[in-house]
Amino acid sequence: MTIRFQVNAAKPRSAEVRMQLAERARALGLGVSDGEADAVVVLGGDGTFLRAVHDFPGIPLLGLNLGGLGYLTAVEEKDFTAALEKLAAGRYRLSERRMIEANGGSAALNDIVITREMSGRTMRLDLEADGHLVTHYMADGLIFATPTGSTAYSLSAGGPVLMPYSGSLVVTPMNPHALGVRPLVVRDSVRFTVTARSRTAGNAMKIGVYADGENVLTLDEGESVVIAASGKTAKLIELEGYDPYGVLARKLGWSGSNVK
Repeated sequence: MTIRFQVNAAKPRSAEVRMQLAERARALGLGVSDGEADAVVVLGGDGTFLRAVHDFPGIPLLGLNLGGLGYLTAVEEKDFTAALEKLAAGRYRLSERRMIEANGGSAALNDIVITREMSGRTMRLDLEADGHLVTHYMADGLIFATPTGSTAYSLSAGGPVLMPYSGSLVVTPMNPHALGVRPLVVRDSVRFTVTARSRTAGNAMKIGVYADGENVLTLDEGESVVIAASGKTAKLIELEGYDPYGVLARKLGWSGSNVK
């Protein structure tokens, strides 16, 4: 197997760590390339990993955490060498993660976010699911997250955690102006249509559509965007012993109750 390192150069020690890991990889019999490769080893945080998903479509990715929280880059620095050993020995599985897209393109691994482009004002968004009206949201925006992305922006906005193979999507409103409005979990076969509506005459605003943090569309009032599961997937390398529940417990600080 030949691997390529994708490094966030802004992270302290990233070049040093890459050099050390490249040397160790060669000692384990792995090829190291700056061009074509069978797998990409991402050194950084989740932002670096998401960029690698789009830069290397279809190529398996292994995330090594040099960032902060790091759900996608779940391997911590103390385990970097062990991770390479498992990779070289073939002790891993490929996890094909569902992606989501806007208007039949602009696929995202984590989420599609629809949000106002001007602060200080809410907007109205009409949501339909498979042609059925869900509700009229008055909010700062909507987050459409995959199971992989449920632990990212959606979680920060109060959305639930979805397990990687749950076959679902979650719609999480951002600061809704109604106490009864809550996140919505649906099958990943559902197609959503979101239409931007005018609140009051003379208050036109631009509405941005973002795929994994990158602006892909701008909606004027009255325009719609279709959000649906993509035919594309991202291939994540899950090393032997990978435990998604353990990752959640570690990253979210779940330590259980002290009550006995």
